[in-house]
Amino acid sequence: MRWLRILLPLALIALCLWLADGRAVLARLSGLSLGWFVAAMVALHAVTLLSALRWTLTARALSLPLGGGEAVREYYLAQFVNQTLPGGVLGDAARAMRSRKGGPMRRAAQAVVLERASGQAGMALVAVLGLVLMAAAPRAVLPANLPSIAWLPLGLLITLLLALVPLGLSRAGGREDGWRRAVKTALLNRWAIQAGLSLSVALLTVAGFGLAARATGSALAPATALLIVPLILTAMLLPASVAGWGWREGAAASLFAMAGLGAEAGIAASIAFGLAMLLAALPGAFFLQRPRPEAPQEAAKIASPSE
Repeated sequence: MRWLRILLPLALIALCLWLADGRAVLARLSGLSLGWFVAAMVALHAVTLLSALRWTLTARALSLPLGGGEAVREYYLAQFVNQTLPGGVLGDAARAMRSRKGGPMRRAAQAVVLERASGQAGMALVAVLGLVLMAAAPRAVLPANLPSIAWLPLGLLITLLLALVPLGLSRAGGREDGWRRAVKTALLNRWAIQAGLSLSVALLTVAGFGLAARATGSALAPATALLIVPLILTAMLLPASVAGWGWREGAAASLFAMAGLGAEAGIAASIAFGLAMLLAALPGAFFLQRPRPEAPQEAAKIASPSE
């Protein structure tokens, strides 16, 4: 299964290059604009910092002490693990265990899961905004020669994205330390700050993808980016991959072609975005060698590079 998660993304990327114009993709990547690429990395660093702040507020609402500096350090570490190991959640599991500080594991897990759920909700709202813009001015978002029936799958994909968050919370329990109470305490009672942070993170992520696309020579209109980038990023949630590689390129090829930009432009933009994400997560590699001295021994062991 581990080899499948490594080989499948490579096979999917190779298939995308074969079906599209592989030489055009490589030409776009070889002519990568360093300035736009660095701007994409800056946006993704801001995403990590704001996400760490969101996690801090969520954890404190659940009576879990978590400092701002600690949250930033652990979030970079989790990002690096998620970007380099199959599964995409090992880093989040490690930061939950390392942040428990001897307390109940349920509370630490709730803080991590609800922080991620808040982020997915923010991305879903951005997708809805893109859908509204498309409905209000479809020709400003999609090419004029696109048949109206093509809007249907876009709407269905956004509906699926909207369903992810409530589906993940549908099994919430009613006990004092249950998920339903945690959702009310950490999210609903603080909906304004949660919504503000999650929308900011989602918009910066979309901007990061747009800047990566610009670095490869594709200029995404803001309304188009709001519509298709959340759908491209949702493909990263599919299993059997490492950090969404392969699935993301396939989704980008299809949606860029639908937007009239060409499949090769989507593949190049997606690869550039994946590289920007990996480089933006590199500070986490430094923390792999520096376990927290105050952390319990078993928690430090979980996050060690030998595991």
